[in-house]
Amino acid sequence: MVPIRVLLTDDHEMILDSLSLLLSRIDGVEVVGTINDSREVIGFLRKNEVDILLTDMNMPDLNGINLTLQIRQQFPRLKVLMLSITEDADSIREAFRAGISGYVMKKAGKAELEKALKTIARGEKYFSESVMTQLVALPMEPLRASDEVLAPLAALTEREIEIIRHVAQELSTTAIAEKLFISPGTVETHRHNILRKLGVKNSIGIIKYAVKYGLL
Repeated sequence: MVPIRVLLTDDHEMILDSLSLLLSRIDGVEVVGTINDSREVIGFLRKNEVDILLTDMNMPDLNGINLTLQIRQQFPRLKVLMLSITEDADSIREAFRAGISGYVMKKAGKAELEKALKTIARGEKYFSESVMTQLVALPMEPLRASDEVLAPLAALTEREIEIIRHVAQELSTTAIAEKLFISPGTVETHRHNILRKLGVKNSIGIIKYAVKYGLL
Protein backbone atom coordinates (compact mmCIF):
# COMPACT_ATOMS: atom_id res chain seq x y z
CA MET A 1 0.00 0.00 0.00
CA VAL A 2 1.33 3.42 -0.95
CA PRO A 3 1.64 5.55 2.21
CA ILE A 4 -0.01 8.92 2.63
CA ARG A 5 2.85 11.40 2.30
CA VAL A 6 2.50 14.19 4.87
CA LEU A 7 4.42 17.44 5.21
CA LEU A 8 4.31 19.20 8.59
CA THR A 9 4.72 22.93 9.16
CA ASP A 10 4.60 24.78 12.47
CA ASP A 11 6.76 27.56 13.87
CA HIS A 12 7.39 25.60 17.09
CA GLU A 13 10.08 22.92 16.83
CA MET A 14 8.72 21.01 19.82
CA ILE A 15 5.30 20.66 18.19
CA LEU A 16 6.89 19.56 14.92
CA ASP A 17 8.92 16.89 16.72
CA SER A 18 5.88 15.66 18.65
CA LEU A 19 3.69 15.53 15.55
CA SER A 20 6.35 13.77 13.53
CA LEU A 21 6.76 11.13 16.24
CA LEU A 22 3.01 10.71 16.60
CA LEU A 23 2.35 10.34 12.87
CA SER A 24 5.24 7.92 12.45
CA ARG A 25 3.23 5.48 14.59
CA ILE A 26 0.27 5.50 12.21
CA ASP A 27 0.21 2.71 9.65
CA GLY A 28 0.02 3.98 6.11
CA VAL A 29 1.35 7.46 6.90
CA GLU A 30 4.81 8.76 5.99
CA VAL A 31 6.17 12.09 7.21
CA VAL A 32 8.21 13.41 4.27
CA GLY A 33 9.37 16.61 5.95
CA THR A 34 9.00 19.12 8.77
CA ILE A 35 9.26 22.88 8.24
CA ASN A 36 9.25 25.58 10.92
CA ASP A 37 9.11 28.52 8.48
CA SER A 38 5.92 28.39 6.42
CA ARG A 39 7.55 30.55 3.72
CA GLU A 40 9.67 27.52 2.79
CA VAL A 41 6.70 25.21 2.14
CA ILE A 42 6.12 26.17 -1.51
CA GLY A 43 9.77 25.51 -2.35
CA PHE A 44 9.61 22.10 -0.68
CA LEU A 45 6.44 21.18 -2.57
CA ARG A 46 8.08 22.00 -5.89
CA LYS A 47 10.78 19.40 -5.23
CA ASN A 48 8.93 16.67 -3.32
CA GLU A 49 5.81 14.53 -3.65
CA VAL A 50 3.32 15.38 -0.91
CA ASP A 51 -0.29 14.26 -0.49
CA ILE A 52 -1.33 16.25 2.57
CA LEU A 53 0.06 19.36 4.23
CA LEU A 54 -0.60 19.46 7.96
CA THR A 55 -0.21 23.12 8.88
CA ASP A 56 -0.65 25.32 11.92
CA MET A 57 -3.20 28.11 11.64
CA ASN A 58 -1.26 30.87 13.41
CA MET A 59 2.30 31.32 12.18
CA PRO A 60 4.44 34.45 11.74
CA ASP A 61 5.09 35.92 8.27
CA LEU A 62 2.77 33.49 6.46
CA ASN A 63 -0.17 32.06 8.39
CA GLY A 64 -1.98 28.84 7.57
CA ILE A 65 -4.84 30.49 5.70
CA ASN A 66 -2.61 32.56 3.42
CA LEU A 67 -0.38 29.55 2.86
CA THR A 68 -3.44 27.53 1.86
CA LEU A 69 -4.48 30.20 -0.64
CA GLN A 70 -1.05 30.00 -2.28
CA ILE A 71 -1.17 26.21 -2.38
CA ARG A 72 -4.63 26.15 -3.96
CA GLN A 73 -3.24 28.20 -6.85
CA GLN A 74 -0.04 26.25 -7.41
CA PHE A 75 -0.85 22.73 -6.17
CA PRO A 76 -4.62 22.26 -6.57
CA ARG A 77 -4.45 18.51 -5.88
CA LEU A 78 -2.63 18.88 -2.59
CA LYS A 79 -4.89 18.56 0.44
CA VAL A 80 -4.49 20.76 3.53
CA LEU A 81 -5.32 19.75 7.09
CA MET A 82 -5.39 22.74 9.43
CA LEU A 83 -4.19 22.27 13.00
CA SER A 84 -5.12 24.98 15.48
CA ILE A 85 -5.79 25.88 19.09
CA THR A 86 -8.65 28.18 18.13
CA GLU A 87 -12.30 27.11 18.10
CA ASP A 88 -13.44 30.50 16.83
CA ALA A 89 -16.25 29.86 14.34
CA ASP A 90 -15.29 32.72 12.02
CA SER A 91 -11.67 31.50 11.80
CA ILE A 92 -12.86 27.97 11.03
CA ARG A 93 -15.14 29.18 8.27
CA GLU A 94 -12.38 31.40 6.83
CA ALA A 95 -10.04 28.41 6.72
CA PHE A 96 -12.55 26.32 4.75
CA ARG A 97 -13.18 29.21 2.40
CA ALA A 98 -9.43 29.30 1.73
CA GLY A 99 -9.64 25.69 0.57
CA ILE A 100 -8.58 23.40 3.41
CA SER A 101 -9.86 19.83 3.48
CA GLY A 102 -10.04 19.44 7.24
CA TYR A 103 -9.68 21.20 10.58
CA VAL A 104 -8.41 19.57 13.77
CA MET A 105 -7.67 20.99 17.20
CA LYS A 106 -4.10 20.73 18.51
CA LYS A 107 -5.40 18.79 21.48
CA ALA A 108 -6.37 15.95 19.12
CA GLY A 109 -4.86 12.55 19.80
CA LYS A 110 -3.40 9.90 17.51
CA ALA A 111 -6.78 8.31 16.72
CA GLU A 112 -8.35 11.55 15.54
CA LEU A 113 -5.32 12.59 13.50
CA GLU A 114 -5.32 9.18 11.82
CA LYS A 115 -9.04 9.48 11.06
CA ALA A 116 -8.58 13.00 9.70
CA LEU A 117 -5.64 12.12 7.43
CA LYS A 118 -7.26 9.00 6.02
CA THR A 119 -10.60 10.75 5.50
CA ILE A 120 -8.92 13.59 3.62
CA ALA A 121 -6.77 11.17 1.61
CA ARG A 122 -10.02 9.62 0.32
CA GLY A 123 -11.02 13.01 -1.03
CA GLU A 124 -13.52 13.80 1.72
CA LYS A 125 -13.76 16.66 4.20
CA TYR A 126 -12.99 16.20 7.88
CA PHE A 127 -14.56 18.15 10.73
CA SER A 128 -13.63 17.25 14.31
CA GLU A 129 -16.50 17.15 16.80
CA SER A 130 -15.42 20.39 18.48
CA VAL A 131 -15.25 22.10 15.10
CA MET A 132 -18.73 20.83 14.23
CA THR A 133 -20.03 22.33 17.47
CA GLN A 134 -18.76 25.72 16.37
CA LEU A 135 -20.05 25.39 12.81
CA VAL A 136 -23.58 24.47 13.82
CA ALA A 137 -23.61 27.44 16.20
CA LEU A 138 -22.96 29.89 13.35
CA PRO A 139 -25.93 32.07 12.43
CA MET A 140 -27.13 31.41 8.91
CA GLU A 141 -26.15 34.07 6.39
CA PRO A 142 -26.08 34.34 2.60
CA LEU A 143 -23.56 31.72 1.45
CA ARG A 144 -21.02 32.15 -1.32
CA ALA A 145 -20.17 29.38 -3.75
CA SER A 146 -17.09 28.46 -1.71
CA ASP A 147 -19.37 27.77 1.26
CA GLU A 148 -21.42 25.09 -0.48
CA VAL A 149 -19.85 22.24 1.48
CA LEU A 150 -20.54 24.05 4.77
CA ALA A 151 -24.12 25.04 4.06
CA PRO A 152 -25.87 21.80 5.11
CA LEU A 153 -23.54 21.36 8.10
CA ALA A 154 -24.05 24.88 9.37
CA ALA A 155 -27.81 24.43 9.06
CA LEU A 156 -27.94 21.40 11.39
CA THR A 157 -28.90 21.90 15.03
CA GLU A 158 -27.17 20.10 17.91
CA ARG A 159 -30.29 17.95 18.38
CA GLU A 160 -30.27 16.99 14.71
CA ILE A 161 -26.61 15.95 14.93
CA GLU A 162 -27.51 13.81 17.95
CA ILE A 163 -30.27 12.12 15.96
CA ILE A 164 -27.95 11.59 12.98
CA ARG A 165 -25.55 9.68 15.24
CA HIS A 166 -28.37 7.52 16.58
CA VAL A 167 -29.66 6.85 13.06
CA ALA A 168 -26.14 5.71 12.14
CA GLN A 169 -26.37 3.18 14.99
CA GLU A 170 -29.50 1.81 13.28
CA LEU A 171 -31.75 2.73 16.20
CA SER A 172 -35.48 2.88 15.56
CA THR A 173 -37.52 6.03 15.97
CA THR A 174 -38.91 4.68 19.25
CA ALA A 175 -35.45 3.84 20.57
CA ILE A 176 -34.10 7.29 19.67
CA ALA A 177 -37.10 8.92 21.35
CA GLU A 178 -36.45 6.95 24.54
CA LYS A 179 -32.76 7.84 24.58
CA LEU A 180 -33.39 11.56 24.06
CA PHE A 181 -36.54 11.72 26.24
CA ILE A 182 -38.66 13.12 23.42
CA SER A 183 -41.70 11.79 21.57
CA PRO A 184 -41.44 9.57 18.47
CA GLY A 185 -43.31 12.27 16.58
CA THR A 186 -40.61 14.82 17.47
CA VAL A 187 -37.95 12.39 16.28
CA GLU A 188 -39.75 12.02 12.95
CA THR A 189 -39.98 15.79 12.61
CA HIS A 190 -36.24 16.10 13.20
CA ARG A 191 -35.57 13.28 10.74
CA HIS A 192 -37.66 15.04 8.07
CA ASN A 193 -35.74 18.28 8.65
CA ILE A 194 -32.41 16.43 8.43
CA LEU A 195 -33.37 14.85 5.10
CA ARG A 196 -34.37 18.25 3.75
CA LYS A 197 -31.23 20.05 4.96
CA LEU A 198 -28.81 17.38 3.73
CA GLY A 199 -30.62 16.83 0.46
CA VAL A 200 -30.81 13.05 0.93
CA LYS A 201 -33.76 10.66 0.58
CA ASN A 202 -33.51 8.17 3.44
CA SER A 203 -31.55 6.91 6.46
CA ILE A 204 -28.88 5.39 4.24
CA GLY A 205 -28.28 8.82 2.74
CA ILE A 206 -28.03 10.31 6.24
CA ILE A 207 -25.45 7.72 7.27
CA LYS A 208 -23.37 8.20 4.12
CA TYR A 209 -23.36 11.96 4.69
CA ALA A 210 -22.42 11.54 8.35
CA VAL A 211 -19.51 9.26 7.49
CA LYS A 212 -18.31 11.48 4.65
CA TYR A 213 -18.18 14.62 6.77
CA GLY A 214 -16.96 13.14 10.05
CA LEU A 215 -20.15 13.46 12.08
CA LEU A 216 -19.69 9.99 13.62
